[in-house]
Amino acid sequence: MAGDSFEQRTLQRAVVVEGVGLHSGTKVSLRLLPAPANHGLVFARVDLPGRPVIRVASEFVTDTALATTLSVGKAKVATVEHLLAALSGLGIDNLRMEIDGPEVPIMDGSAAPFALRMSEAGIRHQGEPKRFLVIKKTVTVSDGDKHATFSPAKRFRIDCTIDFKHPLISDQQFTLEFSDRSFIREVARARTFGFLRDVDKLRAMGLARGGSLDNAVVVDDFSILNPEGLRFPDEFVRHKLLDALGDVALLGRPVIGALTVYKTGHALNQKLVAKVLADPSNFEVVPARRASVVSHELELDDLAPVLAPSAA
Repeated sequence: MAGDSFEQRTLQRAVVVEGVGLHSGTKVSLRLLPAPANHGLVFARVDLPGRPVIRVASEFVTDTALATTLSVGKAKVATVEHLLAALSGLGIDNLRMEIDGPEVPIMDGSAAPFALRMSEAGIRHQGEPKRFLVIKKTVTVSDGDKHATFSPAKRFRIDCTIDFKHPLISDQQFTLEFSDRSFIREVARARTFGFLRDVDKLRAMGLARGGSLDNAVVVDDFSILNPEGLRFPDEFVRHKLLDALGDVALLGRPVIGALTVYKTGHALNQKLVAKVLADPSNFEVVPARRASVVSHELELDDLAPVLAPSAA
């Protein structure tokens, strides 16, 4: 395992991503800028007076209805989970993310376009050790039959189960033993999804204004409406796992532990994050030189053939 696997990472150069917000329908431009070691991940609302900054951390989560939203005062950035999943998947620790609207662009509904463009820009190792959040005690949150659990483990693993009581989306389960390559090949391309019966209701609530078959899998009572079909036979559960990966990025550091999510959404995922952080005995922050973790080694040649078809 190469030594720089454990170094903090940023981008070699800036990346610009443009698109529309899934729920707001607002056109937005997002600039991902390299940042120095120990800077962390921050959003900056460059369209607002003073360019307010919002740090990627649990304490700034203000809404989890259908997406995860971060806010400071009147400044907010919504639907951050797919971008944060891509950052986690590529092991990016430090970045300034300048955005000129209230919502991260949905792109094709997955994390793949973000991951591809960052990989094309290049990832720079920064010489400073990563600091991992190591789960020390089992922590669980629940809501009826839904539950989410973090438990101690030697590496980062996610086990996700969904059951929407629908012929196409029932009782799917997927486990990811986390590494750069497993994220790219198994999860990054999985798109968000929704039910045709809910579309009118969501739009009446001012949501899903930017949604289309270009950025979401849509199902009716019996079939998938997207002409191209699914990218994976179990794309639905893989996307829910992707969402969970983005949500637990709000722990603020890469994690060593086993995450189990059963029929959860953003709200319960964030309750788990908050509960872990609420008790310092639940975790330990460990410098990379003491951590036994899976490698983040990554080759662009591995990425491009997998991600390019989904870059929107």
